[in-house]
Amino acid sequence: MSEDLFIPRWYVLHTRSRFENVVQEGLARKQVEAYLPKITVPSKRRDRRQMIQVPLFPGYVFVRSDLNPYQQLEIVKTVGVVRFIANCQGPLPVGDDTIASLRIMVTADRQIITGRRLRQGDPVMVVAGPMTGVVGSFVRYRGGSRVVVDIEALGQYAAVEIDADAVESLAPVATRKPTR
Repeated sequence: MSEDLFIPRWYVLHTRSRFENVVQEGLARKQVEAYLPKITVPSKRRDRRQMIQVPLFPGYVFVRSDLNPYQQLEIVKTVGVVRFIANCQGPLPVGDDTIASLRIMVTADRQIITGRRLRQGDPVMVVAGPMTGVVGSFVRYRGGSRVVVDIEALGQYAAVEIDADAVESLAPVATRKPTR
């Protein structure tokens, strides 16, 4: 294990909401290699018909570091950084092949679909539309891009069908064991 110490690897940083660019720029000023994969999508604003660049994984930035204590502290102190994605043994490394694959994917002229598949019973919150703020449990996918959300009140439930893009998972991201 001691031979694994201080070898530069890629890690994932969790950032404040919409602070991905700020984190990437802050790390660049500190001369720390960072990677923020971005994709081009149509703007969701009704008054604009523009294509905009957004992070492929909102809330996350990849950083390459040997994780010496000084550099790890400097990375975490960067404006907008919340924490490293880690388990009880420390930050989880991401393979160089994964980063290389992401670089290829974002430069290709193809649509990239991301997301996390919801499981029955996962806690969710409606984040868009007339039901914004409603918290419930995911029931099932229903065709195309629709989901059924179960909302419990007074010991009874009401289920509603909502556009999948309007629902966000409240379940914590499961940590995985590091690969060696």
